[in-house]
Amino acid sequence: MKEATYSEIEESDSMRKRKILANLLGIVFVGGLVWGLTSVQPTPAQAKTSQAVTQYKQWQKVYVGGKTQKYVKSNNGQGTTTALSEGQGYGMLAAVLAAKKGANTHATFNQMYKYYRAHRVSSKVPLMQWQQTKRSGKMTSTGSQKNSATDGDLDIAYALILADKKWGSKKTNYRAAAKKLIKAIKQKEINKTTYLPTMGNWATNSYDVSKLRSSDLMTGYFKTFAKYTKDSTWTKVAKRSQVAVKKLSARHKTGLFPDFILATGKSIKLKAVKPYSIESGTDNQVGYNANRVPWRLAQTYKLSKDSVTKKALTKQLTFFNKKKKITAVYTLGGRAVNSYVNTAFTAPVHFAATTMKKTSLKKKTAKQMPKTIEKHNYYSATLQVVTGLS
Repeated sequence: MKEATYSEIEESDSMRKRKILANLLGIVFVGGLVWGLTSVQPTPAQAKTSQAVTQYKQWQKVYVGGKTQKYVKSNNGQGTTTALSEGQGYGMLAAVLAAKKGANTHATFNQMYKYYRAHRVSSKVPLMQWQQTKRSGKMTSTGSQKNSATDGDLDIAYALILADKKWGSKKTNYRAAAKKLIKAIKQKEINKTTYLPTMGNWATNSYDVSKLRSSDLMTGYFKTFAKYTKDSTWTKVAKRSQVAVKKLSARHKTGLFPDFILATGKSIKLKAVKPYSIESGTDNQVGYNANRVPWRLAQTYKLSKDSVTKKALTKQLTFFNKKKKITAVYTLGGRAVNSYVNTAFTAPVHFAATTMKKTSLKKKTAKQMPKTIEKHNYYSATLQVVTGLS
């Protein structure tokens, strides 16, 4: 810091110089008198970081369970405790992102990492079992719960890469774990014809492998995996994902993506699905899967700044900006299915608007966001925290 010189303090036309000194010393001058020392006000960026970390800590108290092995509780405080690989991916991602903003979360990350390792499909297949339920005091998976879910595995892999970059891999070998998981995702969760992500390792027949969850088109991750592993297959996955993003964006004036769609062939031919044909009544709408698309596209844009992502995301944000408020579930034509708001829909749009510097939409969505995290809504609260830290 430059020190104020004696001449700057004593100079006769002192008002301007006094301001300089005041800025340097943190002193406020009122009518020529020293009013007192002021605390340094945080910049908007610092305030946002602080709020994101505060909300992370609130979220952690409510939704993180376990002792030596920590997991994200997805049962909304009701009934039997359950955990999902999706939630574990969000939790590991949130922990390392919070650490990048100054929070002391290394131990938490390692405890979440241990839980992931304890719930892999097998010691040889490091994909995570998609659901665990508390039985006789232990978190275990039975039957189809032992299968994997691609979205959870992708977030876990990316979180491990960030952990390697943040903390190194001398004490805990995040690098080796990330590479093994990325290799397993390539082998078990990537369609060998379209090179798009499948829904999980259980998708093996021709119909199941054609099912595409649109929010799994995480091109930024795929490009990162290619660079990290030096495996060109991931470059191909990234390119094919961009083809799918471009085609999905062009299907409707709104640019909205459905929860699911069928994708076949090397040219990636898309075919709409019917409600309840895959998961729920919103399979062919912007439901509780595609609500994440603005976040995923914005994640990719932050990582790669590519034109395909920018165009697709801008088209969606143009649609959302025309709405008085962001509500839960939309048809692909843009009709609001419900009149109520849900943070799981608002938070991804807010993050995307912030990333793309869409000021009016950013302000609109900020007003809709809860100041403290919701205590009985795992999905909404977790998405608010992860997007806030991203």
